[in-house]
Amino acid sequence: MPQLNPNPWFAILVFTWMVFLYFLPMKIMGHTYPSEQTAQIPHFDQPENWLWPWL
Repeated sequence: MPQLNPNPWFAILVFTWMVFLYFLPMKIMGHTYPSEQTAQIPHFDQPENWLWPWL
């Protein structure tokens, strides 16, 4: 059964994890945002009262 031969699959597994653990975090952490986000004070408007025609 050639599927149980670990020689090519183990190398693929190690290389894949090396990419995931080494290259991708550097790419993600190197990302810069175009502008810094600022904290905004929430602005709550009072809802308008409904004028019910039948009252």
